Amino acid sequence: QVQLVESGGGLVQAGGSLRLSCAASGRTFTDYAMGWFRQAPGKEREFVAGISWSGGRTYYADSVKGRFTISRDNAKNTVYLQMNSLTPEDTAAYYCAACSGLGCYVRPTISEVDYWGQGTQVTVSS
Repeated sequence: QVQLVESGGGLVQAGGSLRLSCAASGRTFTDYAMGWFRQAPGKEREFVAGISWSGGRTYYADSVKGRFTISRDNAKNTVYLQMNSLTPEDTAAYYCAACSGLGCYVRPTISEVDYWGQGTQVTVSS
């Protein structure tokens, strides 16, 4: 089992920044690629960003490319999502995810995710 705990969400004005963190515990952190998903009210959960087990490769949804940066610190068992130039369309609950499949950091499907965090709310006001 892997436990994932997100933090860092909150309320921010449009154009602002937030940094989300996801602390992992349980099994070996580097056994997993990590990612972030988000879900807005009334919408399906969607992939945001993914990072390989080593941190050397990343992948982003087109909607956040150039604004968001995913990173991980394997010594701290933590993955981060730096979000800049936020817009009201980024408002959602953000979920940390861990997957073990080969190459799964590249836009994993919901069913490919092995573990989920509980989510942290991000609200961007206009």
